[in-house]
Amino acid sequence: MTPYRILIVDDSAFMRKLFSDIITQDSSFTIVGTASTGAEAVRLVEALNPDAVTLDLEMPEMNGLEALKIIMAKKPTPVIMLSGISEDNTRQTIAALQLGAFDFIRKPSGITDDIASVAEALIIRLKLAVSVRKHQPVLKIPDKPVSLTIIRGDDAADKKPKPQAPAPPPAAPQKAKMQDRLTGKSPATSRQADVTPAEPANPLEHPAAPLKPTGLQKAVQPGREAGHNAAGEPFNGLTKPRAADQAAAAGSTRGKTAERTVKPDAPPAAAMKKTHAASFRHLVAIGTSTGGPRALHQVLSSLPGSLPAPVLIVQHMPPKFTHSLAQRLDSYSELTVKEAEQGDVLAAGVVYIAPGGYHMKLQKDGGLYRIRLTEDPARNGHRPSVDVLFESLLPYSELNRHAVIMTGMGSDGAKGMKALAENGAKSTIAESEETCIVYGMPRSAVEGGAVKTVLPLQGIAGQIVSAVMK
Repeated sequence: MTPYRILIVDDSAFMRKLFSDIITQDSSFTIVGTASTGAEAVRLVEALNPDAVTLDLEMPEMNGLEALKIIMAKKPTPVIMLSGISEDNTRQTIAALQLGAFDFIRKPSGITDDIASVAEALIIRLKLAVSVRKHQPVLKIPDKPVSLTIIRGDDAADKKPKPQAPAPPPAAPQKAKMQDRLTGKSPATSRQADVTPAEPANPLEHPAAPLKPTGLQKAVQPGREAGHNAAGEPFNGLTKPRAADQAAAAGSTRGKTAERTVKPDAPPAAAMKKTHAASFRHLVAIGTSTGGPRALHQVLSSLPGSLPAPVLIVQHMPPKFTHSLAQRLDSYSELTVKEAEQGDVLAAGVVYIAPGGYHMKLQKDGGLYRIRLTEDPARNGHRPSVDVLFESLLPYSELNRHAVIMTGMGSDGAKGMKALAENGAKSTIAESEETCIVYGMPRSAVEGGAVKTVLPLQGIAGQIVSAVMK
């Protein structure tokens, strides 16, 4: 078997040695080179053509984020970011994921148990990065949030899209299906009968531009091993909220529960972009994992601030990183994006991201829908879990519920989406294989018969708007 060739980039000689030792313990890999600066990393990626790169964030001469941008522009290669847990590091990590990094791991603290945990996480991510068939384009991150006009009904014929820079065509879908190393199931030979064709119902004045190909597509070579994941009364309007609850709907409620102590670093209420109504008929819930930050950027930056529904999101991610993810997505979206807090009153036009380390559930209290965070045991190897979120929506059939599963390994969310579909959910949407970084979670949902609509990433926002704005 020919080992995969890995390039290690870190300004610390100790870290280069540590990661070299970790990686070479697995016979699937060999170290093709090491670099101590971002500039050196760029040169070696070009010269050595590694199968994957581990890339530190903080380095002299050129930092990891700057190096990543050049690598993705000149010679796209699967990159695993090595991140600390400082606020600045978490922000840069989220930026790196949006710019094209495959995934990230946190650097070890030096404790033996922590090093073992990091080593396992790194090997899992490297195996996945080099073995998954890659055809997800790297998003071009705009400088400003996308401004969208919603067209409904007969207005569509009279509206013309605003001029915009031409974009290259999307990457052609690959015909070959990946071996099912992500879900443990056989590849489906056909879509479920009730799955609609992948044509987005897009009422947007101008849909999201086609994504730019990265060239990251890499087939599994013979004799190489694929990695596995180690983790798994009709509605008549809501009761008018009290003044205190209206304030909570526009910001965050400091819940006094034993399940989670609210942290002081949550986004302040002053950051809210507009006054949001606590009365709504629709609710959107999204689950995603590997590749999720870029997918979420594409979807949230394409939704209008006037969306008449709250959006609940579970992204598999450790604590602290979800806070940075929410902050970054908020800066690109017309919606208000925040890390969810205990007792938050749901409001239309607000996106709530489950904090790392906590399950997020929907509950109703005094006529208001609120966020409940718990530290219940992990589900499917995850906390937060998509299944936990989806299942918490089951009692609220008075709401028009729309469930979405996007890129990610494993099967988290498939059972919950199936239950929602059987419970009368208005929409169940899965991202199609050709735009998924990892077609694991969506595949499980499709093969389980939970999905009504399969769409490429670029069509998901339009489908949500079409369903919610009816």
